Amino acid sequence: MLEYKISREDMLKWCRIPEEELPNHPDRKADIIIRDTRAEIAELVGNMMADEMIANNKEGKITKWVLPSGPEDQYRTFIRRVNEERISLKNLYVFHMDEILNWECRPYPLANSFESCEGRMLARFYGKIDPELNVPEDHRIWPRINNMDYPDEMCEKLGGIDTVWAGVGYKGLVAANESPESPYFRITIDEYAHGKTRIIRKNPDSIVMKSERSFGGCYDLCDANMLTIGFGIMCTAKRCVAMVTTGKWKQTVIRVTMFSEPTLEYPVTLFPKYIPKVILCCDKLTADHPLSHGEIILSNENSGPGTN
Repeated sequence: MLEYKISREDMLKWCRIPEEELPNHPDRKADIIIRDTRAEIAELVGNMMADEMIANNKEGKITKWVLPSGPEDQYRTFIRRVNEERISLKNLYVFHMDEILNWECRPYPLANSFESCEGRMLARFYGKIDPELNVPEDHRIWPRINNMDYPDEMCEKLGGIDTVWAGVGYKGLVAANESPESPYFRITIDEYAHGKTRIIRKNPDSIVMKSERSFGGCYDLCDANMLTIGFGIMCTAKRCVAMVTTGKWKQTVIRVTMFSEPTLEYPVTLFPKYIPKVILCCDKLTADHPLSHGEIILSNENSGPGTN
């Protein structure tokens, strides 16, 4: 069976759905929570994290999360509540999403910098939590080039993930799992959904996006290689909570996530197929879309866009 491809007609239809209709739209495959600002979403997600830990601790259950090194705004609320409310993280297992590799596919030295996801998390997450409450070091599962099977083996040993706390990329990447672009190999949706931790080479659009957002368009500062956990770990989750608050970059991918059938064109669309509960948490700007206001007129939707 050929993979589903998003048609131009469907894409335009989804993009024209107004932000206020998204939460209760009858065709949605994922839920969406919308607040006015990014700060409100970060607080909401941080509270969701703390509440899940409290609930699992009360039941004496271990908690298994996938965490990104960014976005990180939500961690401020979570860390504050952990320290103030004395929420123990001793029964938390954290699967870290990815690590940046240099041109020779080697990790950078640990540092609180753009080049080290692990270094940033050590400084900005673990380093701000009271040691008496902190996640044990052997519960922190990092992707490492010298033992790429370890995260997948630990996920199987622990019986899967409770919640994936994610960001979502412009073309639907999660962690560094992007749309396969090579014309010289084919991969099915099911194969991708069970993919293991691996080294990937970034697609050009991800390099352009990072260079524009972080380095003023200086793409020389964007490393092309990543080590990432695969969808095989993430698709074992009971829930995915995605914080998507980066404005116009993400207005289309939100709608694709909510309405598309699974497609490797936007890997995030695999989540509603494999994960029982998918929640997008967005600010109003990111949930909006210019096509939903009727201000952009397409002269010929079948042959190409134009404006009046």
